[in-house]
Amino acid sequence: MYITMPIPPRVVMTEMYIYIYIYIYPCVLNCIECALALYEMWSNYPFLFGKGGCYFKTFLFETVCFASILNVTALSVERYIAVVHPLRAKYVVTRTHAKRVILSVWSVSVLCAIPNTSLHGIFTLPLPKGKGVGAMSTSATCMLVKPRWMYNLIIQITTLLFFLLPMLTISVLYLLIGMQLKHEKMLQVLEVKASLGQDSSSNVRSQQQKTRRQQVTKMLFVLVVMFGICWAPFHTDRLMWSFMDQKSSEHMKIFQVYEYVHVISGVFFYLSSAINPILYNLMSTRFREMFKEVMCHHKWHPVPRKRSLSMTRVTVRSTLSDVPPCNGTVTMEGEDYDMDECQENKTSFS
Repeated sequence: MYITMPIPPRVVMTEMYIYIYIYIYPCVLNCIECALALYEMWSNYPFLFGKGGCYFKTFLFETVCFASILNVTALSVERYIAVVHPLRAKYVVTRTHAKRVILSVWSVSVLCAIPNTSLHGIFTLPLPKGKGVGAMSTSATCMLVKPRWMYNLIIQITTLLFFLLPMLTISVLYLLIGMQLKHEKMLQVLEVKASLGQDSSSNVRSQQQKTRRQQVTKMLFVLVVMFGICWAPFHTDRLMWSFMDQKSSEHMKIFQVYEYVHVISGVFFYLSSAINPILYNLMSTRFREMFKEVMCHHKWHPVPRKRSLSMTRVTVRSTLSDVPPCNGTVTMEGEDYDMDECQENKTSFS
């Protein structure tokens, strides 16, 4: 028994609003952090913003780092629900839910940024002998001031929680999404074979759906790969620093390698905030339109299609039927969930 049910367009709109806002905020904060990093490159000392400025700089860096990774993970979960559980997405992917997710992501990021921030402060060199007692104000530097072992422990824990686990989660979710799309493709082939000679337009739609699914699979693969490429150098850099023994005779050799890793990790850290919006912009027309609406405050009206109301198919297995079921899902255009695949609003019983 095949039951065709409508899915409200607000599900797609909510998804796109999540994409826009999740990527705008980290990019803006990254611009601020990048400005501070550039200033520190040109004038490493003295650090002119004092202890409070040092805390703010470290806190902002850690928060943006954690929020960016959690945002990508949250989007992957939303995408998984919309593809594998489309009916649940109707109730889960809402504006209210999106606001809660975004608030939770930033709250967790802020809380997890506090420990490392508390380990940093202003370090100054003491005055040379014979020139009094105190510190050289011109040597003030924002750096680690607490015991090194505390920093090493925090770095190792955050690498596990904010890179390895998210990467594993995203990979599993996209694997399930890919399996779902493959399953849908196989069922679609069976339907096309069964309808040969009956309706030539169905074959055209089938080919269009096949192309769209290939685009989706390609984009999901690219996103996972770029996520790993952008963040692997950053966490490798931190882990190398946390495990580096400065008293070892091999320290200088390792440090020479670390210098290159440090530069590469910095480049990819800032690239990570820009690469996903670029990918979405290149591969999704809907993302471009929604971005214009958010930035220019223009109401977006979807381009009318020749086909009828957006639909999704829900399949119920009949115990009296030998016809193989079609597991319902929302098909996607590019990275979007295109729900225009069913031409007629109908219910068919086998």
